[in-house]
Amino acid sequence: MKEIEKAFELIEEEPIYSGFFSLSRIRLRHTLFRGGWSEPLDRELFHRGRSVAVIPYDPAVDQVVLIEQFRVGAMFVNEDPWLLEVVAGVVEEGESPEDVAHREAREEAGCQIRRLIHIAEFFPTPGGCAEKVTLFCGIVDSKGLEGIHGLDEEHEDILARVVSFDQAMEWLEQGRVQAAIPIIGLQWLALNRDRLRNI
Repeated sequence: MKEIEKAFELIEEEPIYSGFFSLSRIRLRHTLFRGGWSEPLDRELFHRGRSVAVIPYDPAVDQVVLIEQFRVGAMFVNEDPWLLEVVAGVVEEGESPEDVAHREAREEAGCQIRRLIHIAEFFPTPGGCAEKVTLFCGIVDSKGLEGIHGLDEEHEDILARVVSFDQAMEWLEQGRVQAAIPIIGLQWLALNRDRLRNI
């Protein structure tokens, strides 16, 4: 198939909300696969920016560190809005994804990452959200990490759970892990666990 030239035009962007997150209304048009241009499209765009997630793993004892916290997005579609997740945070100005991985691991789970392994970069919900996630596996010593973590100034109330790899995969299969990023992280770990245990 002949390569199709792709282009888009941002016609207008109007900020409509700025708070914990920001939202804008945009008007745009883009080229079509069948040729020509689309009609102008009106969309709302949720701005999130760059974020980082880390699945902390201790290969010496085959344990995973998962965190549990309240998530407002799950409150309206889930009976239990306390979700099992992995460490994550937003990239602030002047930070690298690696900086964020180390910072968030300390803040949310009390982890000191010994080695950081890049897994992937991806858009979780590109249909309406401007967010790109960098996902890492962080090699840690999981001893003594269970407990409550988070920053008071950010009103974080985060429970760190240290579980066996088998337990984490059982929770995944049971549907107890419902957020996309930890699902991706655990599936990657399942594929790469043997290699990590032999490092």
